[in-house]
Amino acid sequence: MSKTRIGVIGVGYLGKFHARKYAAMEDVELVGVADPDRAVSQEVAAANHTEAFGDYRDLLPLVDAVSIVAPTSLHHRIGLDCLHGGIDIMMEKPMATTVEEADELIDLARAENRIIQVGHLEQFNPAIMAMEKHLTTPIFIESHRIHTFKNRALDVDVVLDLMIHDIDIILSIVKAPLRTVHTVGLPVVTETTDIANARLIFENGCTANVTVSRISQDNIRRLRVFQPRSFISVDYGKKELTVIGQEEGFDEAGQPRRTILHSCYIEIDALEMELRDFVANVRNRTRPKIAGEEGRRALQVATEIIEQIKVHLDKHRQQLGL
Repeated sequence: MSKTRIGVIGVGYLGKFHARKYAAMEDVELVGVADPDRAVSQEVAAANHTEAFGDYRDLLPLVDAVSIVAPTSLHHRIGLDCLHGGIDIMMEKPMATTVEEADELIDLARAENRIIQVGHLEQFNPAIMAMEKHLTTPIFIESHRIHTFKNRALDVDVVLDLMIHDIDIILSIVKAPLRTVHTVGLPVVTETTDIANARLIFENGCTANVTVSRISQDNIRRLRVFQPRSFISVDYGKKELTVIGQEEGFDEAGQPRRTILHSCYIEIDALEMELRDFVANVRNRTRPKIAGEEGRRALQVATEIIEQIKVHLDKHRQQLGL
């Protein structure tokens, strides 16, 4: 089979890694990279032996598919241009800034028979993938995504920047509709929310407590799932999975019997797995695991959280006379 012709639109911090991964794939031709910062596009292009473009629209007639790694505020416009051009898209999360924009992208992709894959990278974290077979009936989920401050992705608040990863994972774990959301959050460094907590309660009674921050002193990315007779812990960064199972009876010391399974997958590259999956979906015309519909679902919950935080903050400021 001929190589799949792919381009990367936006080659800043994350986009350059997309370009590097594609350039190393034998079944892919990295046709070019596009970025309005010509110095950046030329540097990434030279490193990956491809062509640099200042305007992404000049790249579109030459490719079968693209990764869109531009700022979130540009996803909708770039995505529409690509889909109108008959191009499949791998779109970094969040897929858009509003649910309405996401709906327009999904509708156009259906009409044009094009693929939208949304870059919820944690779905390809090998520890998360290994966790799936151990899930039974989650009752309580606790997630912490705590990051040090980085001067990027500041066009969106911390919910769309970080929490949306955890929202997506939790929605895929809990097989029930979301019933209620309770939130708290506030801006600290930027003009948007920098630290937030959301409590998600589902129709089946499962509750998820999600905390995110991008202004901390340490980096922590962990997920814990409590379910009948077992406990699951995932360290996203270390790619470690721990499953503790409760057995019948007690041991000689009078302690409950249990089994402990610990696995580490540090050698597996999640981004490479995600992009290889995208290439396979493009070549085989298969539906992505995280298609536009899943990206929209996570965006909808994230939007509800953001709106609720804004309402709470406005009430608090009114009470203080600010």
